[in-house]
Amino acid sequence: MSQRRGNWAEQRALRLLRAAGWTLLAQRWRSRWGELDLLLHKPQRLLLVEVKGRTRCGPDGWGVGALHAGKRRRLESSLQLWLQQHPEYQDCRWEWVCALVPLPPSRRPVRWLPWV
Repeated sequence: MSQRRGNWAEQRALRLLRAAGWTLLAQRWRSRWGELDLLLHKPQRLLLVEVKGRTRCGPDGWGVGALHAGKRRRLESSLQLWLQQHPEYQDCRWEWVCALVPLPPSRRPVRWLPWV
């Protein structure tokens, strides 16, 4: 996916999350293990969002196929490093979600999948 389309998908997800009361803490935060697409906060809660933008449902099922155990381990390592740098959030409960964002011309809604 091009960087421009990826940014568009992230912005669409971010607008919806802000409308639901979440505050952005980090976007496209990079570590040696990978990138945290979106990291948001509500009182005592952190939300890590992996964004997958697709124009159509392909072999990876709108991006679900990219959510494998290795990816999860790398994101957990990145999140732990972020938390070390931001200790004020260490006591927050954190949640993972994948935002499956249909890209234009699709008008389908964003699908939110809990990632456990």
